[in-house]
Amino acid sequence: MEKQELKGVPIQNNAEVQALFGQSDAFLKIIERDFNVRVVLKSDSIAVLGENQKEVNRVVKVLESLLHRIRKGERIQATDVSYVIRASETEEVSSLEQSTAESIPVFSKRGVIRPKTAGQRRYVEAIKHNDLVFGIGPAGTGKTYLAMAMAVSALKNGQVSRIILTRPAVEAGENLGFLPGDIAAKVHPYLRPLYDALYDMMPPDTLDNYIERNIIEVAPIAFMRGRTLNNSFVVLDEAQNATVEQMKMFLTRLGFDSKAVITGDITQTDLPTHKVSGLADAQEVLSGIKGIKFIYFSKVDVVRHELVQRIIEAYERSKPPNVKQVLVETEKSEG
Repeated sequence: MEKQELKGVPIQNNAEVQALFGQSDAFLKIIERDFNVRVVLKSDSIAVLGENQKEVNRVVKVLESLLHRIRKGERIQATDVSYVIRASETEEVSSLEQSTAESIPVFSKRGVIRPKTAGQRRYVEAIKHNDLVFGIGPAGTGKTYLAMAMAVSALKNGQVSRIILTRPAVEAGENLGFLPGDIAAKVHPYLRPLYDALYDMMPPDTLDNYIERNIIEVAPIAFMRGRTLNNSFVVLDEAQNATVEQMKMFLTRLGFDSKAVITGDITQTDLPTHKVSGLADAQEVLSGIKGIKFIYFSKVDVVRHELVQRIIEAYERSKPPNVKQVLVETEKSEG
């Protein structure tokens, strides 16, 4: 079959080319590694050469999506290139441009925070429009980081008066209260990912001041009992490690003018084998209730090193068929 040339990707200037191809053509090499094509720069466009028309069309869509991000002011990274390539295999390709449509008004050390995948966009939109959102999916999909960004945004905009962070301390169990130090010191190792996200979004002095004044509060789930959380943005992380009783207790703490985001991965529970995960139970009990939204992430939404996606795929292949089928059916129903 003769090679085909497709001239469908116009370029506005050299700066776009540099951003699109990456330093030393690093991003271009990723594309040419994953596809049997050759990308050629012309005077005012990019030509894609290849023997397979379907592959050529996919590469054109990948380049168009990346250019859309660049023109929106986003700084492209290797993880973005890998995500767009993965998404071009699925129906998510129609949502690629929408996934960067709106940023979160919070700046991190890496720049503006915005959803990078279609799944992340659905997640952010769900948090905006619902008081209770569950983000369920594998590691590396941005569940915790985006929840924290939305919490910080709500605090800065005056939508809430405080942020409350909680996470099950599985290994410490109910004996947590007997450990030395205050609450923050006792659960700090378990809440470290949340702290890391906050320090990425706030100056250390500001964050420390907020914590000292309880504007940002750390509280293990065992210490939530008996409280009513009004005017708060509450994040429960690693919720797969909460028991059914703890999850019910947590959910009934939500007060007026509050939001709660619950994140977790039901395939990675650390609970004893005889304990049912509160996250898995809530998924069944609360399905279809108005005002509660479940967002399911998949391996396509992974925004870490590309090896993370391959690791997830390997573990999925090793699961018993019944577990895998439940996850697939859940993703389809929510898609």
